[in-house]
Amino acid sequence: MKIGELARESGLAPSRIRFYEREGLIGSIDRGLNGYRQYSRGTRQILEIIVMAQQAGFSLDEIRNLLPPHGKGDWSRDTLVAALKAKVVEVAALQRRLSETQAGLEAVIARIEATPPGSDCFENAEAVLAGLREQAKAG
Repeated sequence: MKIGELARESGLAPSRIRFYEREGLIGSIDRGLNGYRQYSRGTRQILEIIVMAQQAGFSLDEIRNLLPPHGKGDWSRDTLVAALKAKVVEVAALQRRLSETQAGLEAVIARIEATPPGSDCFENAEAVLAGLREQAKAG
């Protein structure tokens, strides 16, 4: 199939498909006598996997290491499972950091809202920062 058809089927712009090709993610592409790229049906599946992996937080380098060489061949089950488990650990750590950040922001908001209106902004900021320093020492 030509790039326009692949773009329609995959929902990706032709430029994005050519980018993935340049990056070596979709394997070798045949060219017809007219010079047009000819993509296999399996290319659409690889593109879908790439997009889903990016949405899950995988970098292009990580994806490149997970895909079968040249977009063909056997998948390494053990490598894939290990990478997915590692990504789950990364996501859990990110969730913890985000939760801590949210709690910190909520504490700052509560501290600012508890300050009497019309108070000196510099003094209020110093009090808030002092409270944050204490929380950091305790944490």
